[in-house]
Amino acid sequence: MEGDNSQVEMKLSADMDEEVGVNGVGDHLNHNSTHKPYMAQKFGRSPKNLCFLAATILLIFIIGYLIGYLAYRKRDCDPGCAVPTFAFESSAVHETGAAPLMDWDNVKSLLSQKLSESSLRAVFSDFSSVSHRAGSPGDEDLGNKVIKRFKEYSMKSWSDEHFIKVQDRPASGYNSYVFKNQKKQLLDGFLSYSATGKVTGAVLCVNYGRDEDFMLLQRMNVNLSGKVMLIRTGKISFAEKVANAAKVNASAVLIYPDFSDKAIGDNTHFFGHVHLGSGDPYTPAFPSFNHTQFPPVQSSGLPNILAQTITANMASNIQRELGGLDSPAVWGLYSKLGAESDVISVEVNNVLAEKKINNVFGVIEGFVEPDRFVVIGAQRDAWGPGFAASTVGTSVLVELARSISAMVRNDGFKPRRSIIFASWSAGEYGSVGATEWLEGYLSSLSMKAFSYINLDGIVAGHSSFKVSASPLMYSLIESTLSEVTSPTKPMSLLSQFGMGNWESHMVKPLRMDDAAYPFLAFSGIPSVSFGFTSTYSEYPWFGTLLDTQEKLNSITLDQTPQLAVAAARFAGHMALRLVHDHLLQLDLTKYNKLIRSHVARINTEVNAVRQAWPRLFREALSVKWLMSASGSYSRASRGLAMDIQNSDLEDVGMCRTINDRIMMVERNFLSPFVSPTQSPFRHILLGSGPHTLEGLYLHLKALQREQPKDDCDVFRTQFALATWTIQGCANAVMGHIWAFKYDT
Repeated sequence: MEGDNSQVEMKLSADMDEEVGVNGVGDHLNHNSTHKPYMAQKFGRSPKNLCFLAATILLIFIIGYLIGYLAYRKRDCDPGCAVPTFAFESSAVHETGAAPLMDWDNVKSLLSQKLSESSLRAVFSDFSSVSHRAGSPGDEDLGNKVIKRFKEYSMKSWSDEHFIKVQDRPASGYNSYVFKNQKKQLLDGFLSYSATGKVTGAVLCVNYGRDEDFMLLQRMNVNLSGKVMLIRTGKISFAEKVANAAKVNASAVLIYPDFSDKAIGDNTHFFGHVHLGSGDPYTPAFPSFNHTQFPPVQSSGLPNILAQTITANMASNIQRELGGLDSPAVWGLYSKLGAESDVISVEVNNVLAEKKINNVFGVIEGFVEPDRFVVIGAQRDAWGPGFAASTVGTSVLVELARSISAMVRNDGFKPRRSIIFASWSAGEYGSVGATEWLEGYLSSLSMKAFSYINLDGIVAGHSSFKVSASPLMYSLIESTLSEVTSPTKPMSLLSQFGMGNWESHMVKPLRMDDAAYPFLAFSGIPSVSFGFTSTYSEYPWFGTLLDTQEKLNSITLDQTPQLAVAAARFAGHMALRLVHDHLLQLDLTKYNKLIRSHVARINTEVNAVRQAWPRLFREALSVKWLMSASGSYSRASRGLAMDIQNSDLEDVGMCRTINDRIMMVERNFLSPFVSPTQSPFRHILLGSGPHTLEGLYLHLKALQREQPKDDCDVFRTQFALATWTIQGCANAVMGHIWAFKYDT
């Protein structure tokens, strides 16, 4: 480490000063002779020689004074730090000790001055594109524009190339459906990674396609097997809707726009993907670099049933002719569920294609720990114009790079750590570009990337502001909300939208189709997504060919540039705080509440299973060890908080050690007992799968209904592994192995 090397150099220098300074010369030159030195014998004490001697002494005194003065000035500028070693051949000089801190208020002020509505309007114009689907010439052109900007800002820039497999609409012909032997309906939209072929079955309405929607139908004794599920958009991702339908043995899924989104229009086709995962599903957990070759394999998240989008008008025509039972009143659909005679044939002919994509990067290097970095990223591609989906985020990414690099070059700002700016491709197919980068560099990212800030969809409305993030970032988010001024009212974002309890009113779960999700749940990197939204509905034109600047302006009341500036400041403040302070602004104690909540729910269900089926488990099932692991994490997080309070912020080595312990937390919540090829989202608290605490809770609910013996053994295994994952995370936070203590 550079700081440690400098301290070693100072120690060696001090040792040599002791060796030389006491005797005036090295010991090997001091013979303790009683004779006069040779020079004294030669020169004697003549007036001429005495004048020469006096001049020599005066010159030595002046030189010594200047050296002492310069040393004092250096210490005054950089207290408690090692003297930096300068590399004359390098154009940028990096300090090896604790870089002089610029006052945080000055940092905020500088960023605020450099971000403006006029500059963002110009960037919007430059980066707007009618067609820039992943791997297309339009996508490549935008990537070249981004990297050109990074170079103009004197940033180190590069790109990495991937060859990925995606599903596209058939090159000739259409996907289609035929309802009750009526006219064939041709479909312009499609869902990538659907199964292909043709199926016939009865239509069944299933609301949003959530687990609870299917469970409600099962309680109504509705037959689900072989049905073509008619499901509306919203609440969960397309992939989750299709996966839930596949679990109940459906034959196909048709997804239509929620009728509450009137603005989308009756005949608007839309696009998406149904891979229950992220990245290239044909290289699961492996990077799609051109020099790597793997045996034929595909993600376990690919569906085995057909999936297709239809327009609102098509869905309405189908629902008007449905028979059968009334749909549950709580759904608010006001239609029939469908009868066995409501037969529909669905045909999907998507084709698999290989595409070359490029991710583009630029970096502002840190001055103390350049090997540690925060990543700020934005999706570059879109199904159509994609103004809200990609143009705004890419523009804010470029403007933040310009502003922060100017602060470093011109204003004396010296970030302790590095900032990487990333422009991803193939985001519309399931964060493919970002995930392939994570898979390709996972081993080097695990202890170097300490946060990810996602800029996708940051302006999709004006009347609300929502945040999805790792709990580690909650304290940082709250302080940032209090610092950034609302673009529409003379108050902070926290005051405008927090309503006294910002976590209740502004935080929403991080969804699987969010680009920040693989950073958190796959790689264990604390991540955040955020944005201005509408209060009661989502932006209706995501995933359509109508996502234009005009449509976004109609939603934001022509305030898109002002909202984008506020969003840029929010992202910029978080990034700058993470690279400015000695210690990472990540709060470990925020996970205590989440862990305790999961443990309490599991304990309740364990007691319910015991009462319902007292002989279900061969041995008594106890939540004691899970509670113990929860307590261990709570104590470890409090212990680290005490260590932080007692730390010397000028001690670079100590700060780095504490930051190491902070960075271990998210990574150690990834279950080491689960294969990323089968369950890529291994995070036991925020991931997806039976290994998670939520998965354990749902497993217990299922045991109460069915109580199969084999599932009991599976549950006990998953329960034990999840318990040890939490205990292992607590151990890592404690630091020294002699600090470990287990309750017995």
